[in-house]
Amino acid sequence: MARYTGPSCKLCRRERMKLFLKGTKCFSDKCPIESRNYPPGQHGLSRRSRISDYAIQLREKQKVRKTYGVLENQFRRYFEEASRKTGVTGDNLVKLLERRFDNTVYRLGLAPSRKAARQLIIHKHFTINGKMVNIPSYLLKSGDSIQVRDKSKKLELIHDSMKRIKDNMMVTWLSLDKANMKGIFMKEPDRAEVPFVANEQLIVELYSK
Repeated sequence: MARYTGPSCKLCRRERMKLFLKGTKCFSDKCPIESRNYPPGQHGLSRRSRISDYAIQLREKQKVRKTYGVLENQFRRYFEEASRKTGVTGDNLVKLLERRFDNTVYRLGLAPSRKAARQLIIHKHFTINGKMVNIPSYLLKSGDSIQVRDKSKKLELIHDSMKRIKDNMMVTWLSLDKANMKGIFMKEPDRAEVPFVANEQLIVELYSK
Protein backbone atom coordinates (compact mmCIF):
# COMPACT_ATOMS: atom_id res chain seq x y z
CA MET A 1 0.00 0.00 0.00
CA ALA A 2 1.43 3.39 -1.02
CA ARG A 3 1.67 6.30 1.40
CA TYR A 4 -1.24 8.75 1.23
CA THR A 5 -0.22 11.93 -0.62
CA GLY A 6 -3.56 13.76 -0.79
CA PRO A 7 -4.78 16.67 1.34
CA SER A 8 -4.02 16.01 5.02
CA CYS A 9 -7.05 17.97 6.17
CA LYS A 10 -9.37 15.46 4.48
CA LEU A 11 -8.04 12.76 6.81
CA CYS A 12 -8.97 14.85 9.85
CA ARG A 13 -12.43 15.55 8.44
CA ARG A 14 -12.94 11.84 7.76
CA GLU A 15 -12.27 11.11 11.44
CA ARG A 16 -14.16 14.25 12.57
CA MET A 17 -11.30 15.28 14.85
CA LYS A 18 -7.92 16.98 14.62
CA LEU A 19 -5.09 14.53 13.93
CA PHE A 20 -2.54 17.39 13.93
CA LEU A 21 -1.14 16.53 10.51
CA LYS A 22 -0.52 20.09 9.28
CA GLY A 23 1.57 21.64 12.03
CA THR A 24 0.71 25.23 12.95
CA LYS A 25 -2.40 25.27 10.73
CA CYS A 26 -4.04 22.80 13.12
CA PHE A 27 -3.86 25.38 15.91
CA SER A 28 -5.33 28.22 13.85
CA ASP A 29 -8.82 29.23 12.69
CA LYS A 30 -7.83 28.05 9.20
CA CYS A 31 -8.17 24.41 10.28
CA PRO A 32 -11.14 22.98 8.26
CA ILE A 33 -12.37 21.08 11.33
CA GLU A 34 -13.37 24.44 12.81
CA SER A 35 -15.87 25.12 10.01
CA ARG A 36 -16.47 21.76 8.29
CA ASN A 37 -16.42 19.06 10.94
CA TYR A 38 -17.99 16.38 8.72
CA PRO A 39 -16.60 13.83 6.22
CA PRO A 40 -15.42 15.18 2.84
CA GLY A 41 -17.34 14.52 -0.34
CA GLN A 42 -20.72 15.37 -1.85
CA HIS A 43 -22.73 13.50 0.79
CA GLY A 44 -20.45 14.09 3.77
CA LEU A 45 -22.90 16.33 5.61
CA SER A 46 -26.05 14.34 4.88
CA ARG A 47 -24.74 10.80 5.46
CA ARG A 48 -26.66 9.38 8.44
CA SER A 49 -26.71 5.61 7.89
CA ARG A 50 -26.24 3.26 10.86
CA ILE A 51 -22.59 2.44 11.48
CA SER A 52 -21.75 -1.23 12.08
CA ASP A 53 -19.44 -2.45 14.86
CA TYR A 54 -16.88 -3.40 12.22
CA ALA A 55 -16.97 0.11 10.73
CA ILE A 56 -16.43 1.66 14.17
CA GLN A 57 -13.44 -0.61 14.80
CA LEU A 58 -12.02 0.11 11.35
CA ARG A 59 -12.40 3.88 11.78
CA GLU A 60 -10.57 3.74 15.12
CA LYS A 61 -7.73 1.80 13.55
CA GLN A 62 -7.53 4.24 10.64
CA LYS A 63 -7.53 7.19 13.03
CA VAL A 64 -4.54 5.87 14.98
CA ARG A 65 -2.69 4.74 11.86
CA LYS A 66 -3.13 8.08 10.10
CA THR A 67 -2.20 10.09 13.19
CA TYR A 68 1.19 8.38 13.39
CA GLY A 69 1.59 8.23 9.59
CA VAL A 70 2.10 4.48 9.46
CA LEU A 71 1.34 2.23 6.48
CA GLU A 72 -1.09 -0.67 6.89
CA ASN A 73 1.55 -3.42 6.81
CA GLN A 74 3.71 -1.52 9.30
CA PHE A 75 0.76 -1.00 11.59
CA ARG A 76 -0.09 -4.70 11.49
CA ARG A 77 3.49 -5.56 12.47
CA TYR A 78 3.33 -3.14 15.40
CA PHE A 79 0.11 -4.80 16.54
CA GLU A 80 1.64 -8.28 16.30
CA GLU A 81 4.67 -7.14 18.32
CA ALA A 82 2.39 -5.47 20.88
CA SER A 83 0.35 -8.67 21.26
CA ARG A 84 3.51 -10.67 22.04
CA LYS A 85 4.51 -8.37 24.89
CA THR A 86 3.23 -8.74 28.43
CA GLY A 87 0.53 -6.32 29.50
CA VAL A 88 -2.43 -4.80 27.67
CA THR A 89 -2.06 -5.14 23.90
CA GLY A 90 -3.68 -1.78 23.12
CA ASP A 91 -1.43 0.04 25.56
CA ASN A 92 1.63 -1.74 24.16
CA LEU A 93 0.64 -0.65 20.64
CA VAL A 94 0.54 3.03 21.57
CA LYS A 95 3.84 2.73 23.43
CA LEU A 96 5.52 1.27 20.34
CA LEU A 97 4.17 4.04 18.11
CA GLU A 98 5.36 6.67 20.58
CA ARG A 99 8.89 5.24 20.44
CA ARG A 100 9.19 5.95 16.72
CA PHE A 101 11.96 8.38 15.78
CA ASP A 102 9.66 10.65 13.72
CA ASN A 103 7.09 10.82 16.50
CA THR A 104 9.76 11.71 19.06
CA VAL A 105 11.17 14.51 16.89
CA TYR A 106 7.62 15.87 16.62
CA ARG A 107 6.92 15.53 20.36
CA LEU A 108 10.17 17.37 21.15
CA GLY A 109 8.96 20.29 19.03
CA LEU A 110 11.81 19.94 16.51
CA ALA A 111 9.28 19.58 13.67
CA PRO A 112 5.77 21.04 13.22
CA SER A 113 4.21 17.68 12.34
CA ARG A 114 5.10 13.99 12.13
CA LYS A 115 5.14 14.28 8.34
CA ALA A 116 7.67 17.12 8.52
CA ALA A 117 9.68 15.12 11.06
CA ARG A 118 9.89 12.19 8.62
CA GLN A 119 11.22 14.49 5.88
CA LEU A 120 13.83 16.01 8.19
CA ILE A 121 14.97 12.57 9.33
CA ILE A 122 15.19 11.21 5.79
CA HIS A 123 17.32 14.21 4.80
CA LYS A 124 19.73 13.42 7.65
CA HIS A 125 19.19 16.43 9.91
CA PHE A 126 19.32 14.48 13.21
CA THR A 127 21.58 12.13 15.13
CA ILE A 128 20.80 9.51 17.77
CA ASN A 129 23.53 9.09 20.39
CA GLY A 130 25.91 11.00 18.11
CA LYS A 131 25.29 8.81 15.05
CA MET A 132 23.32 9.92 12.00
CA VAL A 133 20.07 7.95 11.61
CA ASN A 134 17.72 8.53 8.65
CA ILE A 135 15.08 5.89 9.43
CA PRO A 136 11.80 7.48 10.66
CA SER A 137 10.55 4.16 12.09
CA TYR A 138 13.63 3.62 14.26
CA LEU A 139 12.44 2.72 17.79
CA LEU A 140 14.10 4.68 20.57
CA LYS A 141 15.20 3.21 23.90
CA SER A 142 15.45 4.73 27.36
CA GLY A 143 18.41 7.10 27.56
CA ASP A 144 18.73 7.72 23.81
CA SER A 145 19.65 11.29 22.87
CA ILE A 146 18.33 13.03 19.75
CA GLN A 147 20.15 16.09 18.47
CA VAL A 148 19.96 18.40 15.47
CA ARG A 149 23.14 18.11 13.42
CA ASP A 150 25.44 21.14 13.45
CA LYS A 151 24.88 21.81 9.75
CA SER A 152 21.09 21.86 10.30
CA LYS A 153 20.86 24.12 13.37
CA LYS A 154 19.98 27.17 11.31
CA LEU A 155 17.01 25.56 9.54
CA GLU A 156 14.06 27.94 9.77
CA LEU A 157 11.55 25.06 9.89
CA ILE A 158 13.11 23.69 13.09
CA HIS A 159 13.40 27.10 14.77
CA ASP A 160 9.81 28.03 13.91
CA SER A 161 8.63 24.72 15.33
CA MET A 162 10.60 25.13 18.57
CA LYS A 163 8.98 28.53 19.18
CA ARG A 164 5.57 26.89 19.67
CA ILE A 165 6.84 24.50 22.36
CA LYS A 166 6.65 25.83 25.91
CA ASP A 167 8.20 24.04 28.88
CA ASN A 168 4.80 23.04 30.26
CA MET A 169 3.86 21.44 26.92
CA MET A 170 6.64 18.84 26.94
CA VAL A 171 5.50 15.26 27.50
CA THR A 172 6.76 13.59 30.67
CA TRP A 173 8.97 10.93 29.06
CA LEU A 174 11.07 13.43 27.05
CA SER A 175 13.37 16.29 27.98
CA LEU A 176 14.56 19.10 25.70
CA ASP A 177 17.65 21.26 25.85
CA LYS A 178 16.59 24.13 23.56
CA ALA A 179 19.97 25.86 23.63
CA ASN A 180 21.75 22.79 22.24
CA MET A 181 18.72 21.56 20.22
CA LYS A 182 18.98 18.21 21.94
CA GLY A 183 16.37 15.91 23.44
CA ILE A 184 16.47 12.82 25.65
CA PHE A 185 14.09 9.86 25.44
CA MET A 186 14.05 9.23 29.18
CA LYS A 187 11.73 6.23 29.33
CA GLU A 188 8.96 4.35 27.57
CA PRO A 189 5.74 6.23 28.34
CA ASP A 190 2.80 4.82 30.24
CA ARG A 191 -0.41 4.89 28.23
CA ALA A 192 -1.97 7.39 30.63
CA GLU A 193 0.86 9.84 29.89
CA VAL A 194 0.25 9.89 26.12
CA PRO A 195 -1.92 12.89 25.12
CA PHE A 196 -3.88 11.03 22.46
CA VAL A 197 -7.56 10.10 22.66
CA ALA A 198 -8.18 6.66 21.18
CA ASN A 199 -9.90 3.40 22.08
CA GLU A 200 -7.18 0.84 21.33
CA GLN A 201 -9.43 -2.01 22.45
CA LEU A 202 -11.46 -1.52 19.25
CA ILE A 203 -8.28 -2.15 17.25
CA VAL A 204 -7.56 -5.29 19.27
CA GLU A 205 -11.10 -6.52 18.54
CA LEU A 206 -10.70 -5.72 14.83
CA TYR A 207 -7.46 -7.67 14.43
CA SER A 208 -8.71 -10.54 16.59
CA LYS A 209 -11.45 -11.53 14.14
